[in-house]
Parts: sequence; C-alpha cells; structure tokens
Amino acid sequence: MNVKVARHGTVAVLKLQGNLMGGPDATAVNTKLHELLEGGTKNIVVDLSAVDFMNSSGLGILIGGISAVKNAEGALKIANASAKIQSIIKIAKLTGVLELYDTTEAAIASFKI
Repeated sequence: MNVKVARHGTVAVLKLQGNLMGGPDATAVNTKLHELLEGGTKNIVVDLSAVDFMNSSGLGILIGGISAVKNAEGALKIANASAKIQSIIKIAKLTGVLELYDTTEAAIASFKI
C-alpha cells in the first residue's frame, strides 16, 4: 500500500495505491492519518482511484479513520471509489457512515473552505 499526501488549502488528500487490506496496509494508512491529525489537519479526503481491491479489513481501516478524525472534530470523506468498492460498501450497509464522492474535487469542495 502506497500512501501519498497532497494539500489543497485546509484539506489533505490521502491518495491510496494498491490493495486496501489489513496488516501493513492498516499501519500505513493509520500512520498517515494520525500524522495529519497531530499536525492539526482535520479535513481529510481519501482518494481510492488507485485502489485495486478492498476487503472487509480495508473497510475497517476506513471506519477506524473516520472515528479518529471525528474524535479530533474533523471529517473524512471518500473519493473515486470504483463500482466494485462501492458495491462492497453498500453490501456492508455503510453508505450512511461513509461520505462518498465521485471525484476528489467534489469531496474537497464539500468542506466549503
């Protein structure tokens, strides 16, 4: 799992690349999220455009991220989820928990910065 961070004003975009599963993937994503939160960034978009596969552990990583960001009084939004990943989210009945956007730009704009 490769995790890159780009800044757009007060919003940080985490671009994930590879498969989003447990183990080292969880560590990489959680480390970046906590670095951002500790640095004062509270508006975060997770860009899934380069994620090939996600399992239930990957969903857990996203849910854990949302919890951490909410506890820091911020918001985490998901952008560019493939149809397959959106299907997994729907099957898990997490559409009310995860804020999904078709593009990174739309997710960034939703923060109304």
